Formats: sequence, C-alpha cells, structure tokens
Amino acid sequence: MPSLQKNLVKDASGALGDIGTLIPLGLGAIGLAGLAPIPVLLGFAAFYIATGLYYRLPIPVQPMKAVAALLLTSQVSSQSLVASGVLIGAILLVLGLTGWINGAARLIPRSVLSGLQLGLGLMLASMSMGLMATSVPLGVITLAVLGITLKMLPSWPAALIGLGGSVAIGTLLAAPGLTLPVEGLVVLSWPELPGIDDWQQAVSTLVLPQLALTLTNAIVLTALVVGDYFGEQSHRVTPARLSVSTGLANLFLVPFGALPMCHGAGGVAAHYRFGARTGMAPVLLGTALLMVAFIPGGLSVIAAIPMAGLGALLFVAAVELALSRRLWNAKPSCWPVIAITALVTIWADPFFGLLAGVASETFRAAWVRGARVESEDPADG
Repeated sequence: MPSLQKNLVKDASGALGDIGTLIPLGLGAIGLAGLAPIPVLLGFAAFYIATGLYYRLPIPVQPMKAVAALLLTSQVSSQSLVASGVLIGAILLVLGLTGWINGAARLIPRSVLSGLQLGLGLMLASMSMGLMATSVPLGVITLAVLGITLKMLPSWPAALIGLGGSVAIGTLLAAPGLTLPVEGLVVLSWPELPGIDDWQQAVSTLVLPQLALTLTNAIVLTALVVGDYFGEQSHRVTPARLSVSTGLANLFLVPFGALPMCHGAGGVAAHYRFGARTGMAPVLLGTALLMVAFIPGGLSVIAAIPMAGLGALLFVAAVELALSRRLWNAKPSCWPVIAITALVTIWADPFFGLLAGVASETFRAAWVRGARVESEDPADG
C-alpha cells in the first residue's frame, strides 16, 4: 500500500508537469479569445481521460499550438475554428487508419529527429522565458525549488511542491496570473455551421500551418520520445494510433466547443520528468479539469497560479526535451544536420525544419560514403 500511494503521488505530480503549456495556450484562449470555458475544459478532460485509459502511459494532451497562437493573435471566427478541427481530425484519421503515417515516420533519419527535438525544446524554453518575465523573482525562485527537488529529493513530488510554493510566494509578490471569466459559463455550445468563407479561412490560416507541427511533434516525435522513456511498455504508442486518437478527438469534440487538440513530445518529457509513469497521470489531470469545470469557483483556482510559476515548469520540460540522450550520442558528422534542423525549426516551423534536415542528412550521407570509398581506393601511380 505505501508503494501504491507513493506511485499515485508521483503520477499526480507528473500530471501537473505539462500545465505550463496547457494553461497559457489552452485556457488563455478562454480569457483572451472569448471562448466558452466549460466546453474547452470538458474537451481537454475527455481527451486526457481517454488517452490515459487507452495508452496506459503518461501521454499528454495539448492545445494545437499554431491554432491557439493564431486564435490569440488574429481574427478567427468560431466557425473557422470548428472547420479547422474537423478538417485536421479527418486528415489525421485517414493517415492513421491507412498506416501511411507509420511509413512516413520510418523514413525520417534519427539525426533529423534529434534536431527537431532540440529546436522544439528551444522554442518551449523561449516561451517559458516570456512567462517567467512576468515576475522574474518568482520565476527564479520556482525554478530553483524545482531544480533542487528534482536533483536532491527525486522521490518527492517536485511539480506539486513547485506549484504550491509558486502560488504562496506569488500571492506575496502580487505576481500576475491568467485572467479568466468566472460568470456566465456555458455548459455546452454548438457553434453555427461553418460557411464557405469559414472553410476557406480554416484551410489557409489554420489547417496547413498546424498539420506540419502536428505530424512532426505531436505524432512522430511523441511516439519516438515515449519509446525512449518506456521501451517495450510503449508498444501501443505508434504514430498511426496517435494519429487516430488525435483525429477522433478533434472530429467529435471540437464541434461542441473544444479547442483543436493533439499530443506532444514536450508534454511527454514534462510528465516523465516530474514523476509520471502510468496512464493514471492523464486520468488524474482530466478528472481535475472536470472538477474545475463543474465546481463553482473552479476557474479561480487556475487563475491563482502565477504565470511565472508556469514558466518555470515549462522551462524544465523544455530542457528535458531538447537535451535528449539521442543528441548526446550522435556522431560528430551528424552535428551539422542536427544544428541546421534545429535552427530552421526555430526560424520557420518544424515542417521546414524537417525538410532542411532531410536535405542536410542526404548530403551528409553522400559525403560520408564518398569519403569512405576514397579512403578504400588504392592511390594512383
């Protein structure tokens, strides 16, 4: 029983590891874009619980980053949001059911995957710095608490301790949290059916940028990182299955007011780094989101978490993702490929990083083969 309780506490701590992404992007859309809070929360809750029960590992659920970012920074109608979720969901479902995504994943060189991980990790680190800048003292203190707990007290629930300390100290420092509505919540909403203009906006503005990020980070890299952490336990987590689960979630939940959602390699690193080892972690987080949605004043609990504290959590996850074992074990000849892939990922997006990486790896492989043949040939004369 003590062992079971200890594992449950670790899973509970690990469940909080990825809220540095979930809250600023996902729930930020509630406060800044005016979405109905309860449908968004219920969407995340349902997908998290289903994910934990099916995969039985700490597989994350995240808002689709490109969609969330565009929603927060541009004029996107709710009908276009629904159209984007349906289109992305249908495409991913087809890719998963046909198995085409598995074949595509096998063609990506390991050096390119390492570069994508490094680039995405650096992007998350940059986002975390922005959050920590809202209250630098609190961000530094929370990061120090997390680091000390993870290094010196690895059996302790670092995320729970860090967040608890962040809320307490943030109250004293008046550190800003997330602004969320608390009145007039809508239990369920059915947006108007998208028109032709909404479908066009969804394709040009939302679907194409998001698909590149989803296919690389949320599917291919997620399956790879889960395999790195869990070995044989991860046999259920394949690119095809991740594609199907993401497709189904968006097809069935976004029309009811949920945000477009996906999995994510950074979330895997976050959950694992803070102690999650089983599917109980996503189930616990999904259950907590259900409670936030239905208990009066639940949103105020989330709003009380300082943004700087979330940034510190996100920074730890970013480092975990970027500095993978595969990166340290890479051959010296692969370093330029990794660097090019990471830089283009940061400068443009993961899709172009993938293209640049594959081109660089093709050139590197040809150069290595040429050098090997030249060294084996006898000298002229």
